[in-house]
Amino acid sequence: MWLWWVGIVSLIVGVALGVWPFWRLSRRRREQQSALQSFRYEREQLEAKFLDLARQTGKPAGLRWSDCDWLDAVTFARDRKSGLLTAFVALNVRFEAIEGGEMEGVAAVSTIREAAAVFHYTQGRWMTGGRALFNMDPHDAIQRLSGQYEAVLN
Repeated sequence: MWLWWVGIVSLIVGVALGVWPFWRLSRRRREQQSALQSFRYEREQLEAKFLDLARQTGKPAGLRWSDCDWLDAVTFARDRKSGLLTAFVALNVRFEAIEGGEMEGVAAVSTIREAAAVFHYTQGRWMTGGRALFNMDPHDAIQRLSGQYEAVLN
């Protein structure tokens, strides 16, 4: 009789272990789809938050963020180690020199700069630290950071 119970328990454990990876993958895909949809709904507020935080960083030195033109391009990626979902959004940034600073009078200050703004999905919400990757678009960002990120189809 006890062999019968051992067999049933073994069967249940075997089925659970066989189903577990598929269940986890399915759950991860649902979470990802929800996160991508959430990003689309919240994008305008996230962009405003990004600009506020970017202005507070003091980078680049001697320059002040004056404005951003947000572009349509957005690429999603997942951190290869942590699994953290990340969005890279294309933008063009305009700076102005800080009065009395070392960049005042430098002609290149007025040059519009291409960048990819970085957003992370953590604890069920999108966040940003105001970080921009300059001289690249979202696609370039994932290619250059391919050791850290893998592209996510959206």
